[in-house]
Amino acid sequence: MGKMPNMNQLMKMAQNMAKDMEDKLSTTEVEGNAGGGMVKVVMNGHKSILSLDISKDVVDPDDIEMLQDLIIAAVNDAQSKADEEMKSSAGAGMPNIPGMPGGLPFG
Repeated sequence: MGKMPNMNQLMKMAQNMAKDMEDKLSTTEVEGNAGGGMVKVVMNGHKSILSLDISKDVVDPDDIEMLQDLIIAAVNDAQSKADEEMKSSAGAGMPNIPGMPGGLPFG
């Protein structure tokens, strides 16, 4: 078994991981859609909406509720994809710290 890193090394690793995660959140883009692509939402890893595209074919002044539902569905789809992306990439950068099997635990 290797030597455990000292507290300063652990803090530095944690700071680097936090910076890497922040960079990943800022640069990750996911697209959610609804209505067969009639409504598209692009958001980043922070779940901030970057763009919203609504097809003219789905805009019906007599059925605003359908458009509202499609927008909500597209946003929820994008949020789900952002969560999945962050979850799958969260463990990828975990260092293998001696004495801690599998690196740092991450829930």
